[in-house]
Amino acid sequence: MLAAILGTIPDAARPARPSAFPPFRLSFTSPATMTNAFDWSTGYASRRSPVFARNIVSTSHPLAAQAGLRMLQEGGNAVDAAIATAAVMTIVEPCSNGLGSDAFCILWDGKALHGLNASGTAPAAWTPGYFKGKYGADAAAPPKRGWDSVTVPGAVSAWTALSRRFGKLPFADLLAPAIEIAERGYNVPVVVQSKWHNAAQLPEITAQAGFAQAFLPHGREPHIGELFQFKQAARTLRLIADSKGEAFYRGEVAEAAAAHAKAHGGAMTAADFAGYQPEWVTPIARDYRGYTLHEMPPNGQGIAALIALGILEKFDLASLPVDGVASQHLQIEAMKLAFADTYAYVAEPRSMRLSPAQMLDDVYLASRARRIDPKRAQSYGPGHGPTGGTIYLTAADESGMMVSFIQSNYMGFGSGIVVPGYGLSLQNRGHGFTLDPRSDNLVGPGKRPFQTIIPAFLTKQGQPVMSFGVMGGDMQPQGHMQTVVRMLDYKQQPQAACDAPRWRYFDGMVNAEQGFDPATAAGLSAMGHQIAPFSDSYQDYGAGQFIWRLDEGQGDPAVTGYAAASDPRRDGQAAGY
Repeated sequence: MLAAILGTIPDAARPARPSAFPPFRLSFTSPATMTNAFDWSTGYASRRSPVFARNIVSTSHPLAAQAGLRMLQEGGNAVDAAIATAAVMTIVEPCSNGLGSDAFCILWDGKALHGLNASGTAPAAWTPGYFKGKYGADAAAPPKRGWDSVTVPGAVSAWTALSRRFGKLPFADLLAPAIEIAERGYNVPVVVQSKWHNAAQLPEITAQAGFAQAFLPHGREPHIGELFQFKQAARTLRLIADSKGEAFYRGEVAEAAAAHAKAHGGAMTAADFAGYQPEWVTPIARDYRGYTLHEMPPNGQGIAALIALGILEKFDLASLPVDGVASQHLQIEAMKLAFADTYAYVAEPRSMRLSPAQMLDDVYLASRARRIDPKRAQSYGPGHGPTGGTIYLTAADESGMMVSFIQSNYMGFGSGIVVPGYGLSLQNRGHGFTLDPRSDNLVGPGKRPFQTIIPAFLTKQGQPVMSFGVMGGDMQPQGHMQTVVRMLDYKQQPQAACDAPRWRYFDGMVNAEQGFDPATAAGLSAMGHQIAPFSDSYQDYGAGQFIWRLDEGQGDPAVTGYAAASDPRRDGQAAGY
């Protein structure tokens, strides 16, 4: 398998180049503080190669990857590296995550897999009646922005829980790079600036309490290459570091957040913060082509990737051209079936009518696979089971520890709320609840809403092979499925699978990325798929990070090492030594 994945790839299996990722387009005027007047929007398509190393970090911003690498070089392990990377990401990519984000993690500790659910819970006051009384009887869900979209943020609890159970270095050391970058500032990169700029055009975000003060310096978003400092967040990071997270959940930060919520009509209290704990869970899994894909159990949507692959396993994809109509059609149809069940049944586990085991039952998935017409696109409702803008990072070290970690606001800057003086930018995961009393995902006190963010992990015969993830809302399980198919069915190496043009199924439409084969798009359209392109591949087709263990768990990673990939749709890199 190793030779097949990392060896020569047939021309027919290669993603389109160099047109797969067109030059990024953005109007830009150099600020007076800069001495050059580069046109940052022009350039040529760039090709990335896999990064090989014994210790490695891959994420969507170079400064964050380097912070993780610094922990490894100072004697830390992959968990220490992941925490340092995640902390820096809250500063350097605020348009995707922040100190008020949620998080999930799957990690291999050298002997076994562990899952950590650090997604937030609803405030005690959140009932359907609370929202109906405040927003009207016709309200279908909690609002998209503002304090009434904020559940208790879980990311900081993930950092402390991971450090306490698996870390080697002092917790305060792990936050030092993020504190330094927040204090001194950093030069805003191209893709982050684009997402920041887009958010700054939305009054529903910019009008939220604290947003402009934190994220619109000089009355606007930063320009490309302009220095951005976030000293308020540095203050909070110090409080977190010195108290090992206690100040965030049961001290000064929690009290400030609760006071801000009260002043702006929110229901969040200090008691909601104090009562929060992340949850250690067992990942759910399904075999595919001799490997096993592991995802987080509900309340996340990782089960959608498992359902789709369970359906695709009934077809001989490898006999079909990798970028051809037949293969892409089957993948799209499998994803549609997976989403039909995921959106109908996934919620906090205690509220679900069907269990993950029922949804992944092989007989049931075979019955779902039989619904696919190889020649025609269809619409699907949920089955009934068997009878009876996010950041992602991954790190690995030479001891064999591998970490798959994801944290996110949701919808870019999340709720838009930023607690003044603390740089606490808060997610809007509460919008993931519904107010429909028939739904398993009905809002309720202390419940976790349906979540989009999903780390993933691949094993073979019980041994670690790959930690990976693809960020981007409902693109995440689609990205998991598409890249796994490319690697396992078509033997594309991780960077090629990451680079290849993608499609995205959403609301009955199939969005085809620029660089997607026009003949394939035309063939899918002839089969009844509604094909519509998005103009900006950086925003809409996900961004992946991958670390593949070269010996597939059969040797010593201190000798054999890893191969890592980082998505060209973001500003990031894989860094190793």
